Amino acid sequence: MSNGRDRQLDGLRALAVTMVLYAHFFSADDSYWGHVGVRLFFVLSGFLITRLLLDARSAAEFEALPALESFYIRRALRIFPPYFAMLGLVWLINLEESRWILLWHALYISNFWYALQNEWTPWVLIHTWTLSIEEQFYVVWPLLVLLAPRHWIERICVAVIVLSLAYRFYWPFTGTPSVARDVLPPASMDALGAGALLAAYRSRAAGWPQWMRLGWAPLAAAFLLLLWFRSVQLTPTQDWVRWIGMEVFPLVPLVMIVGLCSARIEGYAGRLLEARPLVALGRVSYGVYLYHALVLALVVKAQPWLPVNVSEQGLGRFAIAGAGTLVLAAVSWQFFEKPINALKRNFPYVARRDRHPARAFTGWLGRAQNQRGAAARRGPIDRTKAIPDPDLQ
Repeated sequence: MSNGRDRQLDGLRALAVTMVLYAHFFSADDSYWGHVGVRLFFVLSGFLITRLLLDARSAAEFEALPALESFYIRRALRIFPPYFAMLGLVWLINLEESRWILLWHALYISNFWYALQNEWTPWVLIHTWTLSIEEQFYVVWPLLVLLAPRHWIERICVAVIVLSLAYRFYWPFTGTPSVARDVLPPASMDALGAGALLAAYRSRAAGWPQWMRLGWAPLAAAFLLLLWFRSVQLTPTQDWVRWIGMEVFPLVPLVMIVGLCSARIEGYAGRLLEARPLVALGRVSYGVYLYHALVLALVVKAQPWLPVNVSEQGLGRFAIAGAGTLVLAAVSWQFFEKPINALKRNFPYVARRDRHPARAFTGWLGRAQNQRGAAARRGPIDRTKAIPDPDLQ
């Protein structure tokens, strides 16, 4: 089982959230890189959640119901406090008169709100659609990974990906594009399922399927080509084909990147991903993503008192709003999220316990004698968990 944080995956998180900030703060042409950053987050989430659940399942002491209970408690400890703090700030300030729709966001169904409205209003909360997708994934996916027969897991992942792709190919028949096309759960399940498939595959094999080794570079090149010609006017049919390609082509390259980083890339690229600034940014990336729209809204309101232009996309907005977001995320992590996150140690996925009374009593005697004899050579024993914790989020 993995132990400690994966530094290169933290570096990937930093790159993903930087792409989102670039799209929302700097780019003036509706940059697609923000969407790529979100897709990378989804692949990472699917991979990490499935990996830790499979690791727990492989332990000799594994029990499904306690593991499920621990999973949901740990997710709540990590995700809920800063999320509801952000919603509380939005309610207090009533940014964009958004109080009346906060219940949708509090219930993690904001993606359905935006789909029903077919417009990005209020803008200050638009990023919550991705958090809703992840929470909807977290509710269902552990049940499948921990309760389904082990040999079904990869098949389930493939089925999820196929259904998501079918959803994409269905949309051209609906006519005009809409917000629902991109924010309903099936639109992101291919990325989450691909990350999960990577974790399931890596649990039994170290290499890559030949089609992925041969196919990732052409797929990446095709995506970059479509991205280059994104501004070109096309017929409606051609535009649908371009949209499907831009959604599907990056998937395999992103999975390859996550897989390589989870096994640790050597050389210059690996050292770059493990650089302290990137790792630090990756560690607080949840807060950066969570607070960035709120900070931007406040910065724009403060335009009369600022010496640079933050009312439009550009360097001034990126510098001021970006710096404010980083400061808020760092403070939130250090003094709010980190202490709460530490409580997860009380809810291990797998806890050792001696079930036979006689064995438990003799085991206790043996441990007591060993502890008295070795107290000076080792520190306190953490009995809250029996296996290292790979949970990176």
